[in-house]
Amino acid sequence: MLSGTGRRIVSMWFPRLASDRVLRACPTDRPFALFLRQHNSDVIHCLNHAAEAADLSRGMRMTDARSFCPDLISQPADPAQDTRFLHLLRRWAGRYCPWVGIEPPDGLVLDITGSAHLWGDEAGMLDDMRDAAARAGMTLHLGLGDTRGAAWALAHYGQGVAAPGDPAPVLALPVAALRIPAEMATGLQRLGLRRVGELDAAARAPLARRFGPHLMLRLDQALGRAPESITPAAEPVHYATRLTLPEPIGLESDLMAATERLLDGLCAKLATQQVGARTLRLELRRVDSASQHITLRLAAAMREPARILPLFGRSLSKVDSGFGIDQIRLEAVLVEPLPEMQTGIAETRAPDRLADLMTRIGTRIGLDNLHRFQPADSHIPERAFTLTPATLPPTRQTAPARQAASARQFSSARLGATPDSSAGQDATTLQGAAAPPCGWTSPRPRPLRLFDPEPIIGRGASPPRRFRWRRMVLNTARATGPERIAPEWWQEDSGWRGGLRDYWMVETRQGRRLWMFHTPQTPGWFVQGEFA
Repeated sequence: MLSGTGRRIVSMWFPRLASDRVLRACPTDRPFALFLRQHNSDVIHCLNHAAEAADLSRGMRMTDARSFCPDLISQPADPAQDTRFLHLLRRWAGRYCPWVGIEPPDGLVLDITGSAHLWGDEAGMLDDMRDAAARAGMTLHLGLGDTRGAAWALAHYGQGVAAPGDPAPVLALPVAALRIPAEMATGLQRLGLRRVGELDAAARAPLARRFGPHLMLRLDQALGRAPESITPAAEPVHYATRLTLPEPIGLESDLMAATERLLDGLCAKLATQQVGARTLRLELRRVDSASQHITLRLAAAMREPARILPLFGRSLSKVDSGFGIDQIRLEAVLVEPLPEMQTGIAETRAPDRLADLMTRIGTRIGLDNLHRFQPADSHIPERAFTLTPATLPPTRQTAPARQAASARQFSSARLGATPDSSAGQDATTLQGAAAPPCGWTSPRPRPLRLFDPEPIIGRGASPPRRFRWRRMVLNTARATGPERIAPEWWQEDSGWRGGLRDYWMVETRQGRRLWMFHTPQTPGWFVQGEFA
């Protein structure tokens, strides 16, 4: 169908991408600038049109900018959010053609070969791009040519359109339009080569020897003599399945059967990508258009339908089916890597059962309410452990569902609706199975029970032979020690203001095995723990 049709490339350049992204949520007519920290000073990273009209420019120091424009509004730039926003723009640009690539940090490239007729012609497509960007409050420069280099040059230095097979618009541009370093462009201008046409007419060998092969490659790419590919960014994998029922259902057994069918397809997709689900969202749509949502948070990554299905039982038993449910959708909102492992039966049952138990308890009281003790790197008894949630965030996680939701939200606005200030906010972080960072190690025995120091009456540096503790009169049978522990001077702890502590393990004739310490600076005896 496209026989005899040459390639047509569109370059989208958003010169104020960072500032336009911020101003979409909080628009202002006053001068506005984003700044970055460079070489121990804040410099302007991006600014709006009003700031440019006040003679401000990129790279200017913020101290100078505020002296020129006292009413300047500024805030720190966020390059990570700018990159994410550019990816959302790439998804939006997919409405014009399926072949969309990214030109960081603020551009897109589209191969519209065979797609322009959907908007009447190329001019109609470009007009639609400009109108959509204007409605969204985005500054957009467009360039159209036969090559990627020509389109980029026209977008950045001319905002023009090169007719098929006509290199004249590109030849009239400055040499900096060839995507070469600034110092190389300056060197060419010193030689009197200011335009691309002048460079193309000059002898190639001397220029290649002086500036290297990169200059000639960029020239040939812009004029179509050397190929240059466009690599579209891969779409994130979307882990979701949907089931539309011919007749409404409402029984718990029917809902479980439908969920099982969805789980089989979803888990097969998870296994293909070698990931496991950490958060599952089940959406039930009734015939009256009402919807109910069930969110299942798993204590560990899973992709076995037989293990996941029973965990939905408690929530499905409370579903109000109304006049019936005709559509069910299951989505893995959060996943994490779960590669295949060769393990024995005895090696896998215990961790799997523990994760299943934690998930079952977590569905009732919440995973955040499950805690465990973790070892900590401290020689102070009270700080040798920490109480942490029984589940911790995964070390590496992917959230394609969250990215897709943000992209759908941006696309649904059609680049013209009122911007949503909540766009870009992350979903609730899921807690994952916690593994101790290190083993429990201690140079000396530690008691099973540890409590706040309780004073007792005693004299001298050795444990008293007879003392009273918790209304009990105890006699010392054997004492082992002392173990001197010094306080951590860099920590603010009122309990260790007494200085050094000499710890003893005391066995009493009554059967109690206590952990006691003596404070030499302010003489006194205390009981802090009890051994089993």
